[in-house]
Amino acid sequence: MLKKLFIIFAIGMTVMNTQAFSQKFFPLESKTFMLKNGLTVILVPMKSHSLLSYYTVVRTGSRDEYEPGHTGFAHFFEHMMFRGTKKYPGNVYDKLVTEMGANANAYTTDDLTCYHLSIASEDLEKTMELESDRFRNLFYQEREFQTESGAVYGEYRKSKTSPEFWLEEKLAGLAFAEHTYKHTTMGFEEDIAAMPKMYDYSRSFFSRYYRPENAVLLIVGDFRQDEAMRLVEKYYSPWQRGYVPPQIPKEPEQTREKSGTVKYPGKTLPILAISYKGASFDPNDKLIAAASLFCEMAFGENSDLYKKLYLQEQKVQEFGYDFGMNRDPGLWSIYSKIKKIDDLGYIRTEIDRTIKEFQTNPVSQTKLDNLKKRKKYEFLMNLDTPEKVAGKLTRIIAMTGGIAALDKHFSTIMNVNPQDIIEAAKKYFVPEKRTVLTLTGE
Repeated sequence: MLKKLFIIFAIGMTVMNTQAFSQKFFPLESKTFMLKNGLTVILVPMKSHSLLSYYTVVRTGSRDEYEPGHTGFAHFFEHMMFRGTKKYPGNVYDKLVTEMGANANAYTTDDLTCYHLSIASEDLEKTMELESDRFRNLFYQEREFQTESGAVYGEYRKSKTSPEFWLEEKLAGLAFAEHTYKHTTMGFEEDIAAMPKMYDYSRSFFSRYYRPENAVLLIVGDFRQDEAMRLVEKYYSPWQRGYVPPQIPKEPEQTREKSGTVKYPGKTLPILAISYKGASFDPNDKLIAAASLFCEMAFGENSDLYKKLYLQEQKVQEFGYDFGMNRDPGLWSIYSKIKKIDDLGYIRTEIDRTIKEFQTNPVSQTKLDNLKKRKKYEFLMNLDTPEKVAGKLTRIIAMTGGIAALDKHFSTIMNVNPQDIIEAAKKYFVPEKRTVLTLTGE
């Protein structure tokens, strides 16, 4: 029976029941609030021996870097946020976090930047004071900016020792003509190298994107809801609005296959990447859900092709797929690290043959049902700690601004039938939508 969506106004906030769907897959109760300044707050109480996960999801990643010559700043601020404020400089912040016995870290992807801490429940107020302060009052001078931007360039150069990074960078640039997914999370090398001269721009980037309307505060674990919201109101209400949405160019529809090669300056096995243009995340779209199940059935570790290439014929060292869920249409990729370069053509033929088979013949209903059950229980079995719960919710928060779409997404998956698998394979996994890249070494 559908629960009614309700809205309550209290202490300047809106609270919404996020369990408004006919089938509930996320097993924990949650409440979503919104402050007057636009900050979304998601509370997920669970028994966890007085432990909390405290996540701040900024809905800005490398996707939002649309201005020419200025890529890499989302990742840069992942670093810079630990420089602290006038009240709590970086070394003081680190000392306080250490004294609490907490663990603070961050990461950046294409669609988000996430700052997360694992803390004891008793340290919630201190954590909230520290986090709200740095999100409102981050302070750094030009010399510190130059030092950190130099460190980011060092990280880029270190990443470039990996053949997989070369592949990722080349693939993004080849697959996308206009959209900002054409650069990796780290950004274009020339932009990162020039970053030390962009101090004023960095302040503009922070001012436009690090605003309450563009952030979601997620708290999971042992806490009292009323006390948590009292603290949120106290520490986050002064955060001023000011988010400026990025002007992200729309990617033109791909109508022909793209292909390329990349030479890695070192020893590596050859890598084949076949990537198809996907679709924006939509929890209601059955064909997107079907495409995700198709990838698992066709190229996952339980697939016939994986067993053939990896176990029986032993022609590949690695084989798998990456089905990316993104705010804008991204790439759905099949990767293979091949033992002998002479087998490149064979591996590609086998991938094409497998796709054609799924486009033609319906899968077993029993096999499909078993996969859906496994995906559901894999999700549920990874909700045993606050940190795991928060980690599972972060991506959907970045894509939709909340967690309400989670139940609908799983409900859509459960309704996929064999004909949907055929239609998804025919719609998305066609030559005109793909980019094929081969990496070889010296």
